[in-house]
Amino acid sequence: MATTSGAVVVVGATSGIGYATARHYAEQGSEVWVTSRDAGRAQQAADEIGGNTRGIALELAEPATIAGSLADIGAVSRLIIAAVDRDENTVRDYDVTRALHLVTLKLVGYTEVVHALSDRFGDDSSVVLFGGLAKDRPYPGSTSVSTVNGGVMGMVHTLGVELAPVRVNAIHPGIVGDTPYWADKPEGALDPIIARTPLGRLVTTDEVVDATVFLAENSGVTGVHLNVDGGWMLR
Repeated sequence: MATTSGAVVVVGATSGIGYATARHYAEQGSEVWVTSRDAGRAQQAADEIGGNTRGIALELAEPATIAGSLADIGAVSRLIIAAVDRDENTVRDYDVTRALHLVTLKLVGYTEVVHALSDRFGDDSSVVLFGGLAKDRPYPGSTSVSTVNGGVMGMVHTLGVELAPVRVNAIHPGIVGDTPYWADKPEGALDPIIARTPLGRLVTTDEVVDATVFLAENSGVTGVHLNVDGGWMLR
């Protein structure tokens, strides 16, 4: 069912899960705004998605510019922040510039988007943030990623209290096998992960979109962290 009290804003929507989520809402008849760091890519995604979809440039890693980038958006019913940055940054070869970029993007940038749009939320609005399972299952080079995804958990809790009755939740996907990043891995590279996943396969983009829409639309859910991983965290 299309939302009726404002637009759907999807931050990070030119490919993968963000793109598919924006397309879902456009197909339901919602007014949709999609963002990318690049204005041309944002508009291209909006044109491809169709319906009442518009694209704007937004750079989460430059939080002082965020409010201006969002100035043309009116009332907001659903805010979904799906933008990610994959920073494999080991402690032994620590790159401070890359680490600061990721921390700024996900912790300060996410929060500033919510702040900039907060006066455009209605009581029935909702926010869905994207974290990730590196917070629970770190790997070599994931120090920054694990830390910021843990920060998303804290962000959901505090925003859920501060913005109430606006609902705030988070999705923590596992490896989403049909997204460009994972689909391009060498054959067999993901077999050990599949072997320890109870479903016997990786989750799909459509499954993560379904979970995102559930959190965005279910009026009884707030402060929830939903893993979408095929049961990978059970083993």
